[in-house]
Amino acid sequence: MPAAEGPLVVGVDTSTQSTKALVVDAATGRIVASGQAPHTVSSGAGRESDPRQWWDALGEALHQCGDAAREAAAVSIGGQQHGLVTLDARGEPVRPALLWNDVRSAPQARRLIDELGGPKSWAERTGSVPSASFTVTKWSWLAENEPDAVRATKAVRLPHDYLTERLTGEGTTDRGDASGTGWWAADPETYDEETLARVGLDPALLPRVVRPSEVAGTVRDGHGLPFSKGTLVAAGTGDNAAAALGLGLSPGVPVMSLGTSGTVYAVSQRRPADPTGTVAGFADARGDWLPLACTLNCTLAVDRVATLLNLDREAVEPGTGVTLLPFLDGERTPNLPHSSGLLSGLRHDTTAGQLLQAAYDGAVHSLLGALDLALDDDADPSAPLLLIGGGARGAAWQQTVRRLSGRPVQIPEARELVALGAAAQAAGLLTGEDAAAVARRWNTAAGPVLDAVERDDATLSRITGVLSDAAPLLERNPDSR
Repeated sequence: MPAAEGPLVVGVDTSTQSTKALVVDAATGRIVASGQAPHTVSSGAGRESDPRQWWDALGEALHQCGDAAREAAAVSIGGQQHGLVTLDARGEPVRPALLWNDVRSAPQARRLIDELGGPKSWAERTGSVPSASFTVTKWSWLAENEPDAVRATKAVRLPHDYLTERLTGEGTTDRGDASGTGWWAADPETYDEETLARVGLDPALLPRVVRPSEVAGTVRDGHGLPFSKGTLVAAGTGDNAAAALGLGLSPGVPVMSLGTSGTVYAVSQRRPADPTGTVAGFADARGDWLPLACTLNCTLAVDRVATLLNLDREAVEPGTGVTLLPFLDGERTPNLPHSSGLLSGLRHDTTAGQLLQAAYDGAVHSLLGALDLALDDDADPSAPLLLIGGGARGAAWQQTVRRLSGRPVQIPEARELVALGAAAQAAGLLTGEDAAAVARRWNTAAGPVLDAVERDDATLSRITGVLSDAAPLLERNPDSR
């Protein structure tokens, strides 16, 4: 293996299902070593994980990186957004973390929206209208359902905060991840005292918000990981903000990420405030904004449909009459937390491959409907749509996105963009560069461009119609019947 041209940095992606670590040459962006270890997530009504698993997985992933990890001069952690981590006085988890895709707090979300002035007020205050994914709603759920856990809590963290704090001994977060809590005010970029008072959360329990490009701390003794004491630790950020860094995004460039969840976003220099709640007005990890929409059901849901049909995930067939809304875990965009999957238009001659294609169509329809709201008015509608995430490599996903968007689609060759974005953030600490500029120097967004095809407006209209007609059924809470 050729010698590194510059110092080595580590970028980490602690996601829902696993933790990945990359050792990267800060000069060239070349990945020197990598490792990955899994997590477990509870099933049933809730989605929870023990945060200590994330730390153990980080250790295993770094162990797989070998000696290269020991040579790193800086490290940064990107992580799944929104998760509620509650710690006791010793820094140990009070209970398993409530993850972003745990939607049990939907009633609390509705109540908080009403109690604090309605959707428009929330959008103006925090940039977003909270759904059941947001941390503030999870804290409210915990206070109502597990008051003993709340009383035992002496620190509240997000997933990436938890790992960063175990490295440095300091409670920190960043503006990108803080903006997804629901208790961070977009203007003037501080914790919102009124919201915290409403949910009974002492601001002293929250981490310090580290500024972009600021050092969060240094690696302390006794961590048990292959880092030297004094190694620089960057602020880290949420997974989507880290992926935006990893792509070196410039304002107005649209992104669709196809993973367990689906997201669409673009960097904006204007602070977003969508009162419909479709677009979350997140901050990015640099100083700009990251208007973003997220669906709960993407590749995992479509793969489940393929399994039920006993088909390979690529075994799609064209069809014109069947609609499948793959809302298997409830849905966030559109905001239907109690919904389930819905099938319409089934006929004697409908094939299994057509049903599978309908699942792809239903998943992409939700994302494209939100993309138009996430983009600024001056964004170029003909610009290639950057397609990332695990699904981006699948031909069925690629062709579905092309057909329903009518845009050219670019597939960046770089993988693990969350970890790469974290690595770029760590590299920026050493070089003094903006992290997105580091990623652009690494040319991470390079990849083939698939030409635009004519947009399938008929399918888009049919799915929109079915969704509208079925809304009363999808909105119904099965537990209230």
